[in-house]
Amino acid sequence: MSDRARFIASTLTALSISTLSISTLSISTLSISTLGGGAFAANWVEENFYLQGPRYDGVLPACDAQNVLGKIALRFGDKESTYWNSALKITGFENIHQVAFRPWAANTIPRRFCSGFVYISDRTKHLLHYSIGEDTGIINATWGVEWCVVGLDRNWAYNPACNLAQP
Repeated sequence: MSDRARFIASTLTALSISTLSISTLSISTLSISTLGGGAFAANWVEENFYLQGPRYDGVLPACDAQNVLGKIALRFGDKESTYWNSALKITGFENIHQVAFRPWAANTIPRRFCSGFVYISDRTKHLLHYSIGEDTGIINATWGVEWCVVGLDRNWAYNPACNLAQP
């Protein structure tokens, strides 16, 4: 056997032994990690290509946009009739204004917080707090709205007095 053939044979043998030991090591490491061991750090590919992080534009409709107010009115009526067996509906909006825009850290979901008054079909006037969030709509494809009407938060989702719907 020539020197070149011996070199190639010894290199292939060394590679196959190291591959065998690496796969044995990864199997034993896997069994240790499933028994409560620590997590592994992200590899080079995950750090540089896979985990890109959020990409927000911060482009949201205004507080008094008709499609935002229409969505609140529609969902309020649906919630009242479906869950509370009530015929209450929102009949009008008044004094709608922005309270805050992106009040939290820079990489959080951009949100526009708004407040105003709503007129309900039982001829009462209630305070309304709502937020418009980027990528919080259906399948995160568009903006979404979370809202609370003070005095009509019957499931206490934003209790007390809708304070949790504000920034």
